Order: sequence, then C-alpha cells, then structure tokens
Amino acid sequence: MSYLNIIVKKYDRFLLTSIIILGVFGTVMLFSASSNLSLDETGNRTDTLYLQAHLIRLLVGVSFMFFFMLFDYRKLKDWAYHILGVSIFLLILTKILFIIDGNSSPARWLYLGSISVQTSDLARLSLIIFISAFIHNKREKIKEFYGGYLNVIMAIGSVVVLIVIQPDLSTASIILLISFVMLFLGGARLRHMMATAAISISAMSLVILNLEYMRRRIMTFINPESVGIENVYQINQSLISLANGGFFGLGLGNSLGKNLFLPTPHTDFIFAIIGEETGLIGTIFVLTLFIVIFQRGIQIAKESSEPFGIILALGISFSLILYAFINAAVVTNLVPTTGLAMPLISYGGSSVVVHLASLGILLNISLSKRSISGNPDWRKRIYG
Repeated sequence: MSYLNIIVKKYDRFLLTSIIILGVFGTVMLFSASSNLSLDETGNRTDTLYLQAHLIRLLVGVSFMFFFMLFDYRKLKDWAYHILGVSIFLLILTKILFIIDGNSSPARWLYLGSISVQTSDLARLSLIIFISAFIHNKREKIKEFYGGYLNVIMAIGSVVVLIVIQPDLSTASIILLISFVMLFLGGARLRHMMATAAISISAMSLVILNLEYMRRRIMTFINPESVGIENVYQINQSLISLANGGFFGLGLGNSLGKNLFLPTPHTDFIFAIIGEETGLIGTIFVLTLFIVIFQRGIQIAKESSEPFGIILALGISFSLILYAFINAAVVTNLVPTTGLAMPLISYGGSSVVVHLASLGILLNISLSKRSISGNPDWRKRIYG
C-alpha cells in the first residue's frame, strides 16, 4: 500500500472537514466585512481587494497545511531547538530593524520586500514544538527545578520578553498561558509553575503601568466612563452590531456596522459582523466549529503513540481555541481589547498561514493514532 493510500485511510477526515468549513465560512464573512473598505491604488472602490489578498494568503496557508500533513511530524522533534533558535533570531532582527529605521511603531512585522511576517506567530508555533520536544526528551527531569524546569522556562521567558519589548503584551500573555498549560500536562510541578506565574504577573503588571495604550485599554474595560468617547467607540459599535443581528441576523452583506461605523471590521472585530449578519445562530456555529476542532485535537492527543505527539497536539489545539474564544470575548466586551485575530476568519497573513500549518501538523499526528487506539491512559505515555 502506498503512503498516499495510508494517508487517505487514516487521516482525521472529521477534523479536515471542520477546518475546510471554517475556512470557507471565514472567507465569505471577510468578503462581506471588507467590501465597503476596499480601495485600489488609484483610490477607486473595489469590493474584492481584501478578498483577493486573503485568498492568496489562504492558498499559501493551505499549501503549508497539506505539506505538514504529509510531513512526518516526528522530525520536528529533532529540529525543535534549531526552529526555536531561528524564531528568536527573527524576533531580535525585527526589533533591530525597527530601531535602525527610527520607526516608533510596534516592531511586530518583519518586512521582506512586499511580504510582511508577524514574527510572534512563528515564535508561538516554534515554542509549542520546542516544549513538546523538551518534555519528550526530558520528561524524567521536568519535575526537577535545576536541569529540567528552569531550562525550559528560560527558553519560554526569552521568547516572551522579546515579544513584550515589541511591544505586544497580549500575544506574550497568550504564549505564556499556552506554555503553562503544556508544562502542566507534561508533568511540571505545580509549585514551580505557581512561582513562575507570580513572577510573570508581577512583571506584566509593571509593563502595563509603563505602556500608555495598555493602561487605556484596561481602564476602558474597567471604567469606560473615565476615558474619552473615542476609547469606547469601537467596543460600543461592536456591541451595537451584535445587538442588531438578533437571533437570525440581518442577512449576508446587510451589516450596518461595516459601513464605516465599526473600525476595521474585517480584522479583530469580524466576529461582530458575523453576529450582525448571521445572528446568534451564526456566532454559535463558528464557536462550535472551534470546539469541534479542539475536541478532535484532544482525541488525537489521547490516541497518539508518544509524548511528543501528545503534547504537540494538545499545544496546537489549546492555542487555536484560546485565540478564538479570547477574540469572541473581546468583541462581546467580556475582556479588555487585545488585538488578537480570530483564527482562519480575521484578515491577516502570518496568522492564517501559521494556524493552517499548525493544523497540518495536527492532521499528521492523527495518521499515527490508530497504532494504540483504544488506550485511554495517555498520561502514562507522557510520564513513562
């Protein structure tokens, strides 16, 4: 039997179908949300400018997804340290180039000609791979502070610090949370993690106090009456759009918020447009798709044959659903504004490509799951 036939027989079709449905639905909603914003190079309106760019990025992302679906994920374990090293180098390079150019804006994108890469997205996936490989190779030492836990937390800290100084505190916090979950599942001692969390929260608090835009976001959430109307405008418009949608929505293309009322409706706040045009039913449908993908990821982890595959599947799954639900929480004003995109739906390049590449790795892990299918004691395969 050829390798292709094995893939056709064993990959997780339910997971792949859910990814395709989410991608198609997201593309439709992005087109609707961005159709009134698109201007070509001459300043004339064109409904498909953002759609065309998104389709190109989606095509690149899907190519990476199928590449990693066919690529043996176990090889990533041997390259994990090198992959993390490259990501750290790119984070440093991005900051240095912004300093050299005298650019005072956040140093989050590395520009390669006409292509821009958000290096924190690459760092997130690299760190997930690194932690998975570390737990696989050092799981007998992960409970030890020296020689085990300290080594991996220093690597995590290096990435988080470099993202904080971009500055991008939201992404740094999410990456730290994903790392903690993976370490906990990998067997790290709770007291070590609690001490690290206390230090991290203290450090993050100091950073927030020194970043005016972060203080403004926090105050907008806690006490909106204390800030200017311009600071609460976006979230107010988001809630208005969601309220307009009601249960069934206004219909595709009929959003009022996208008509220059809701700023950048095709990026961080596209979930509000989904709610306005497809109603509560549409928002539940989207969140259900993310839950389905998360559930399939957990199932793949439970049936994986080695600690590396288990932790890697858990890290990828948790990362995807965390980004999705935090974005939804921001749009519904349950948490302060973060600037995190909704995976596979919001307009963006690096985010779309990295999330699809991650899901390709998850699909590849599913190819090997049947070798131990039915064994529920997956934790023993981590701890030995």
